[in-house]
Order: sequence, then structure tokens, then C-alpha cells
Amino acid sequence: MKNLLTDISGVRIGHAHDASVASGVTAILFDSPAIASIDVRGGGPGTREEALLSPESTVEAIDGIALAGGSALGLDAAGGVQAWLAEQGRGFRIRDAIIPIVPGAICFDLLNGGNKAWGRFPPYRDLGYAAANAAADDFALGSVGAGLGATTANFKGGLGSASAQTEGGVTVGALAVVNAVGSVTVADGPWFWAAPFEKDNEFGGHGLPAAFTPDMLRARLKGGPLATPSENTTLVVVVTDAVLTKPQARRLAMIAQTGMARAIYPVHAPLDGDVVFAAATGKKSIDPLFGLTELGMVAANTVARAIARGVHSATALRFLGALPAWGDRFG
Repeated sequence: MKNLLTDISGVRIGHAHDASVASGVTAILFDSPAIASIDVRGGGPGTREEALLSPESTVEAIDGIALAGGSALGLDAAGGVQAWLAEQGRGFRIRDAIIPIVPGAICFDLLNGGNKAWGRFPPYRDLGYAAANAAADDFALGSVGAGLGATTANFKGGLGSASAQTEGGVTVGALAVVNAVGSVTVADGPWFWAAPFEKDNEFGGHGLPAAFTPDMLRARLKGGPLATPSENTTLVVVVTDAVLTKPQARRLAMIAQTGMARAIYPVHAPLDGDVVFAAATGKKSIDPLFGLTELGMVAANTVARAIARGVHSATALRFLGALPAWGDRFG
């Protein structure tokens, strides 16, 4: 176990970003089509193919997922991932037609100091192709890919990942792009809200403070009263090697969404676009009731850990007035 989403066999991750733009794309690719669904809780989401992921929709399996910065302009990233998959002959077949199925989601990173004067077309389609082409079993965390330009209320955001197994040996992994309106740490200290779920000091091992003061519990909101509904989002992909139906994948996404509430304070706000994709590669059978409940519990804990790791691993952007990274103060 590498403590990464790619601990699920048949899953590969690739990043591509532009440091001058301070934005990027992360591609999640499946070697074989994966059953998938989605749960959206934030008030300002930006998604592609969300309707296709509903349990009642016909197509059940997907070939990849594209996560990007750029707000709505970043939805082009999925087209780049599609183009790469099409070159490999991957996709949903209708007679002689092949259509790669690539849902996507975006976060807002347009005001982080990067140069967004890219001309007629934003760079996300090309970055999506490059991210898919770079997909591998190992991948970096922190300020990379879709997490390059991410921020939170008090520290630089980023991309994190974690994995775990149920007692029965079913594996679940999570990947998170953390661009939340709230904070992932308790006040401005070294403690992560996700501390009770930490494994092997993966985000510093500081635990929680000995006591909570009223100041620790007050809302720290990115942008304050000037924030807009599209400035903040946490994007999560959960993948398991369990055998799931599409409705069960939807339920897994719903349970896993609670991991955000364990790691971000506050969460699911009108200013957030919080999204969880859940996918299953179908290798190990589970009990449809108690097994799925246990899997969801472990997935939620893993999501919380991935979110904390994203902030813990991030590095500050090199622009005047950029938010500090957690590691700048406590690393």
C-alpha cells in the first residue's frame, strides 16, 4: 500500500499544470471501465456529465475523470482526456462509434495571482491531454495538477490522497483537490480537523488541541463577504475494488461525502462546489447492506485523510500576497 488512490489495481493518475497560469489538471484513468456515480453537496458546483452519473441514466461505466482549475473554463479538460483515450481506442461503443466517457469537475483558481490572459482558448484541453498521457501508478501530492492553484481560508490548498482497507480486505482510495471556502486546520494552528483519522503521522501527527477556545470555532471564510459562489470547491474521487451497482456507487459517494465534514470547517457552504465521484472496479464482492456501510465508513475516513494530506503537502505559490503553506509555518 502506497497510501494513494492507485492502491486500487487498474487505476492510474496523471498531472499537468502551468506554473505561470497557476492552474492545472489531474486525470484519473481506469484500465477497464468502472461503475461510477456522484454526490454533490456544495452550493456552487461545476461539473461535466453529472446527469450521466445518476443511477437512472443508461451508461453505467466510465473510462476516466478529469479534475481541473479554471472554474467553468476548466471543464474543457475532460475533452483533452477524452482525446487521449480515443487514441487508445477506449470508450463506449455504439456500432462503429467509440465515445470515451469522462466526467469532470472544476474548482475556482482564477484570482490566485497567475497569468490568466491565455488568449482565445483556455489551456485546459491541452493540459487534460497531457495529464492523461502522464498517468501512472505513482503521482505527486500537494501543489500539482488540479491542486496547483488551490487555496483554503488560511493556508495554501492542494491535492491529497490516501487509501485503506476494510476488515474483509476490500481496498478504497481517495483523491482530493482542496480549494475550500473554510479551513482544514483548527484556527491557524498545526492541528488538522481530520486528526482523529490520521495514520502513521501522514500529516504531521499533531493531533487536536488540548482544549477548544471560542476563537478556534469561529468561521474562517476565504474571501469573507466578497466571496462569490464559484470561488471555492473541494473535489474528491473515491475508488474501490468492490463489486458495486451504480446505485450502490451513488450511496458510497454519499457516505464518503461525510469525510469532508470531518476535515473542513465549515463545509458544503453556498460558496462551495463540493463533489464526490465514487467508482468501483468490481474485483471483490461485498454484502450489499453491512458491507457497503463499512466500506462507506472507511471511505469517509480516507477522504478526510486525503484532504488533510493535500494541505500538509502543499507549497505556496510564488506570487506577491500568496497564502503561506502549512509547511512554511509548521514543517
